[in-house]
Amino acid sequence: MPFRVALANLRSPADPEESITLATAAIAQAGARGASIICFPECFVPGYRDGKRPLPPPDMAFLERAWTAVGDAAARARVAVVLGTERVMDGDLRISALVIDADGTHLGFQDKVQLDPSEDATYAPASERAVFRSGELTFGVVICHEGWRYPETVRWAVQRGAQIVFHPHFHQATPGSYRPARFADPTNTFHEKAALCRAAENTCWFVTVNYAGEGSPTTSAVVSPEGEAVAWQPYGQEGVLVADVDLSQATGLLAQRLRPALQDSRWQA
Repeated sequence: MPFRVALANLRSPADPEESITLATAAIAQAGARGASIICFPECFVPGYRDGKRPLPPPDMAFLERAWTAVGDAAARARVAVVLGTERVMDGDLRISALVIDADGTHLGFQDKVQLDPSEDATYAPASERAVFRSGELTFGVVICHEGWRYPETVRWAVQRGAQIVFHPHFHQATPGSYRPARFADPTNTFHEKAALCRAAENTCWFVTVNYAGEGSPTTSAVVSPEGEAVAWQPYGQEGVLVADVDLSQATGLLAQRLRPALQDSRWQA
Protein backbone atom coordinates (compact mmCIF):
# COMPACT_ATOMS: atom_id res chain seq x y z
CA MET A 1 0.00 0.00 0.00
CA PRO A 2 1.48 3.42 -0.91
CA PHE A 3 2.66 5.68 1.87
CA ARG A 4 1.74 9.34 1.32
CA VAL A 5 4.13 12.15 2.20
CA ALA A 6 3.46 15.88 2.14
CA LEU A 7 5.96 18.68 1.52
CA ALA A 8 5.19 22.15 2.88
CA ASN A 9 6.59 24.33 0.07
CA LEU A 10 5.52 27.59 1.73
CA ARG A 11 6.60 31.22 1.66
CA SER A 12 8.91 32.52 4.36
CA PRO A 13 6.74 33.64 7.28
CA ALA A 14 6.46 37.40 7.71
CA ASP A 15 6.99 36.99 11.45
CA PRO A 16 7.09 34.19 14.05
CA GLU A 17 3.33 34.29 14.66
CA GLU A 18 2.65 33.73 10.98
CA SER A 19 4.95 30.72 11.03
CA ILE A 20 2.52 29.02 13.44
CA THR A 21 -0.50 29.97 11.36
CA LEU A 22 1.04 28.70 8.13
CA ALA A 23 2.33 25.50 9.72
CA THR A 24 -0.95 24.48 11.34
CA ALA A 25 -2.89 25.22 8.13
CA ALA A 26 -0.49 23.09 6.07
CA ILE A 27 -0.81 20.20 8.53
CA ALA A 28 -4.59 20.34 8.26
CA GLN A 29 -4.32 20.35 4.46
CA ALA A 30 -1.94 17.38 4.52
CA GLY A 31 -4.36 15.43 6.69
CA ALA A 32 -7.28 16.24 4.41
CA ARG A 33 -5.28 14.92 1.46
CA GLY A 34 -4.46 11.64 3.17
CA ALA A 35 -0.79 12.22 4.00
CA SER A 36 0.82 10.29 6.82
CA ILE A 37 3.67 12.76 7.38
CA ILE A 38 4.53 16.33 6.40
CA CYS A 39 7.94 18.00 6.31
CA PHE A 40 8.61 21.75 6.56
CA PRO A 41 11.62 23.78 5.37
CA GLU A 42 14.64 24.60 7.51
CA CYS A 43 13.87 26.82 10.54
CA PHE A 44 10.30 27.42 9.36
CA VAL A 45 9.36 28.25 12.96
CA PRO A 46 10.15 31.08 13.65
CA GLY A 47 11.87 31.61 10.27
CA TYR A 48 15.42 31.26 8.99
CA ARG A 49 17.80 33.95 10.27
CA ASP A 50 19.38 35.01 6.99
CA GLY A 51 19.96 38.62 8.07
CA LYS A 52 17.71 39.98 5.29
CA ARG A 53 14.61 40.50 7.43
CA PRO A 54 14.23 41.27 11.10
CA LEU A 55 13.45 38.45 13.50
CA PRO A 56 13.20 38.85 17.27
CA PRO A 57 15.90 37.22 19.41
CA PRO A 58 15.50 33.50 20.12
CA ASP A 59 12.57 33.00 22.48
CA MET A 60 12.10 29.59 24.07
CA ALA A 61 8.70 30.56 25.48
CA PHE A 62 7.49 31.32 21.95
CA LEU A 63 9.02 28.11 20.60
CA GLU A 64 7.38 25.96 23.27
CA ARG A 65 4.03 27.56 22.45
CA ALA A 66 4.59 27.03 18.73
CA TRP A 67 5.61 23.40 19.20
CA THR A 68 2.51 22.76 21.28
CA ALA A 69 0.28 24.32 18.61
CA VAL A 70 1.91 22.22 15.89
CA GLY A 71 1.58 19.08 18.01
CA ASP A 72 -2.11 19.78 18.55
CA ALA A 73 -2.57 20.29 14.80
CA ALA A 74 -0.77 17.01 14.10
CA ALA A 75 -3.06 15.14 16.47
CA ARG A 76 -6.19 16.68 14.94
CA ALA A 77 -5.08 15.82 11.41
CA ARG A 78 -3.51 12.47 12.35
CA VAL A 79 -0.34 13.47 10.51
CA ALA A 80 3.25 13.12 11.71
CA VAL A 81 5.38 16.25 11.34
CA VAL A 82 9.02 17.08 10.65
CA LEU A 83 9.08 20.73 11.69
CA GLY A 84 12.05 22.88 10.75
CA THR A 85 12.70 25.03 13.80
CA GLU A 86 15.41 26.34 16.10
CA ARG A 87 16.14 25.80 19.78
CA VAL A 88 18.53 26.96 22.46
CA MET A 89 20.78 24.30 24.01
CA ASP A 90 23.36 25.13 26.68
CA GLY A 91 23.10 28.79 25.72
CA ASP A 92 23.70 28.15 22.02
CA LEU A 93 21.19 28.59 19.21
CA ARG A 94 20.82 25.50 17.05
CA ILE A 95 19.10 24.81 13.77
CA SER A 96 16.83 21.85 14.40
CA ALA A 97 13.93 19.71 13.29
CA LEU A 98 11.27 18.71 15.81
CA VAL A 99 9.70 15.34 15.01
CA ILE A 100 6.09 14.91 16.12
CA ASP A 101 4.06 11.70 15.79
CA ALA A 102 0.54 11.55 14.39
CA ASP A 103 -0.93 11.56 17.89
CA GLY A 104 0.86 14.81 18.76
CA THR A 105 3.63 13.13 20.77
CA HIS A 106 7.02 14.80 20.48
CA LEU A 107 9.46 12.10 19.36
CA GLY A 108 12.58 14.24 19.61
CA PHE A 109 14.87 16.61 17.75
CA GLN A 110 17.46 16.31 15.03
CA ASP A 111 19.80 19.27 15.32
CA LYS A 112 21.98 20.35 12.42
CA VAL A 113 25.45 18.84 12.76
CA GLN A 114 27.22 20.27 9.71
CA LEU A 115 26.68 24.02 9.40
CA ASP A 116 27.24 26.07 6.28
CA PRO A 117 30.15 28.49 6.94
CA SER A 118 27.74 31.41 6.57
CA GLU A 119 25.85 30.15 9.64
CA ASP A 120 28.79 30.06 12.03
CA ALA A 121 28.12 33.52 13.47
CA THR A 122 24.46 32.77 14.24
CA TYR A 123 24.10 29.08 15.02
CA ALA A 124 26.08 26.39 16.83
CA PRO A 125 26.57 22.85 15.46
CA ALA A 126 25.28 19.76 17.23
CA SER A 127 27.06 16.42 17.46
CA GLU A 128 24.43 13.66 17.53
CA ARG A 129 22.21 11.99 14.95
CA ALA A 130 18.99 10.03 15.39
CA VAL A 131 16.45 7.96 13.49
CA PHE A 132 12.73 8.11 14.19
CA ARG A 133 9.76 5.79 13.77
CA SER A 134 6.13 6.70 13.07
CA GLY A 135 3.86 3.78 12.31
CA GLU A 136 5.38 1.72 9.51
CA LEU A 137 7.92 4.41 8.63
CA THR A 138 11.49 4.65 9.88
CA PHE A 139 13.20 7.88 8.83
CA GLY A 140 16.07 10.25 9.35
CA VAL A 141 16.50 14.00 8.96
CA VAL A 142 19.44 15.86 7.43
CA ILE A 143 19.26 19.62 7.26
CA CYS A 144 20.24 21.69 4.21
CA HIS A 145 24.04 21.97 3.85
CA GLU A 146 24.77 18.64 5.54
CA GLY A 147 22.57 16.76 3.08
CA TRP A 148 23.92 18.50 -0.01
CA ARG A 149 27.61 18.16 0.78
CA TYR A 150 28.03 15.34 3.30
CA PRO A 151 26.74 12.01 1.91
CA GLU A 152 27.58 10.20 5.15
CA THR A 153 24.77 12.04 6.96
CA VAL A 154 22.18 10.28 4.79
CA ARG A 155 24.02 6.96 4.81
CA TRP A 156 24.15 6.98 8.62
CA ALA A 157 20.35 7.04 8.84
CA VAL A 158 19.78 4.46 6.11
CA GLN A 159 22.25 2.05 7.66
CA ARG A 160 20.07 2.24 10.77
CA GLY A 161 16.86 1.41 8.97
CA ALA A 162 15.63 4.71 7.52
CA GLN A 163 13.41 4.24 4.48
CA ILE A 164 13.03 7.98 3.94
CA VAL A 165 15.52 10.73 4.69
CA PHE A 166 13.87 14.14 4.97
CA HIS A 167 15.89 17.16 3.92
CA PRO A 168 14.48 20.50 5.10
CA HIS A 169 16.48 23.33 3.58
CA PHE A 170 16.66 27.06 2.95
CA HIS A 171 17.85 28.09 -0.51
CA GLN A 172 16.82 31.45 -1.90
CA ALA A 173 17.69 33.28 -5.10
CA THR A 174 20.72 35.53 -5.36
CA PRO A 175 20.99 38.48 -7.78
CA GLY A 176 21.71 37.29 -11.30
CA SER A 177 21.38 33.60 -10.48
CA TYR A 178 19.96 31.13 -12.99
CA ARG A 179 16.25 30.46 -12.48
CA PRO A 180 15.35 26.86 -13.35
CA ALA A 181 12.02 25.66 -14.70
CA ARG A 182 12.45 21.92 -14.17
CA PHE A 183 13.95 19.85 -11.40
CA ALA A 184 17.70 19.12 -11.64
CA ASP A 185 18.07 21.14 -14.82
CA PRO A 186 21.62 20.59 -16.14
CA THR A 187 22.26 24.33 -16.13
CA ASN A 188 21.22 24.72 -12.50
CA THR A 189 23.45 24.42 -9.43
CA PHE A 190 24.69 21.06 -8.14
CA HIS A 191 22.16 20.93 -5.28
CA GLU A 192 19.28 19.05 -6.90
CA LYS A 193 21.68 16.61 -8.56
CA ALA A 194 22.98 15.91 -5.05
CA ALA A 195 19.43 15.01 -4.00
CA LEU A 196 19.26 12.43 -6.80
CA CYS A 197 22.61 11.01 -5.68
CA ARG A 198 21.68 10.80 -1.99
CA ALA A 199 18.70 8.61 -2.87
CA ALA A 200 20.38 6.39 -5.45
CA GLU A 201 23.64 5.84 -3.59
CA ASN A 202 21.75 4.66 -0.48
CA THR A 203 18.68 2.97 -2.04
CA CYS A 204 16.34 5.18 -0.01
CA TRP A 205 13.67 7.79 -0.59
CA PHE A 206 15.04 11.32 -0.31
CA VAL A 207 12.50 14.07 0.37
CA THR A 208 13.85 17.60 0.05
CA VAL A 209 11.76 20.62 1.14
CA ASN A 210 12.46 24.31 0.42
CA TYR A 211 10.58 27.57 0.87
CA ALA A 212 8.55 29.02 -2.00
CA GLY A 213 10.51 32.03 -3.18
CA GLU A 214 10.74 34.08 -6.34
CA GLY A 215 13.59 32.75 -8.46
CA SER A 216 14.40 29.95 -6.01
CA PRO A 217 17.32 27.83 -7.28
CA THR A 218 15.90 24.64 -5.73
CA THR A 219 12.42 23.37 -5.03
CA SER A 220 10.73 20.67 -2.97
CA ALA A 221 10.83 17.17 -4.43
CA VAL A 222 10.48 13.46 -3.76
CA VAL A 223 13.30 11.29 -5.12
CA SER A 224 12.99 7.53 -5.43
CA PRO A 225 15.59 4.91 -4.40
CA GLU A 226 16.49 4.71 -8.10
CA GLY A 227 17.51 8.37 -8.05
CA GLU A 228 14.50 9.59 -10.03
CA ALA A 229 12.42 12.65 -9.13
CA VAL A 230 8.86 11.28 -8.93
CA ALA A 231 7.26 14.56 -7.82
CA TRP A 232 8.36 18.15 -7.49
CA GLN A 233 6.78 21.52 -6.81
CA PRO A 234 6.86 24.22 -9.52
CA TYR A 235 9.57 26.76 -8.64
CA GLY A 236 8.36 29.62 -6.47
CA GLN A 237 4.81 28.27 -6.26
CA GLU A 238 3.47 28.06 -2.74
CA GLY A 239 1.56 24.94 -1.74
CA VAL A 240 1.55 21.54 -0.09
CA LEU A 241 2.90 18.87 -2.45
CA VAL A 242 1.77 15.28 -1.78
CA ALA A 243 3.25 12.12 -3.25
CA ASP A 244 2.83 8.39 -2.74
CA VAL A 245 5.95 6.35 -2.09
CA ASP A 246 6.50 2.60 -1.95
CA LEU A 247 8.47 1.97 1.22
CA SER A 248 9.34 -1.56 0.11
CA GLN A 249 11.61 -0.05 -2.57
CA ALA A 250 13.78 1.51 0.15
CA THR A 251 15.95 -1.54 0.79
CA GLY A 252 19.03 0.39 1.88
CA LEU A 253 21.06 -2.09 -0.15
CA LEU A 254 23.79 0.26 -1.34
CA ALA A 255 24.09 2.01 2.02
CA GLN A 256 24.58 -1.33 3.76
CA ARG A 257 27.30 -2.41 1.31
CA LEU A 258 29.45 0.59 2.18
CA ARG A 259 30.38 0.67 5.84
CA PRO A 260 33.31 3.06 6.30
CA ALA A 261 35.28 3.05 9.53
CA LEU A 262 33.92 6.25 11.04
CA GLN A 263 36.09 7.07 14.03
CA ASP A 264 34.28 10.21 15.11
CA SER A 265 32.05 9.23 18.05
CA ARG A 266 29.19 11.42 16.85
CA TRP A 267 28.59 8.97 14.01
CA GLN A 268 28.30 5.93 16.25
CA ALA A 269 24.96 4.22 16.90
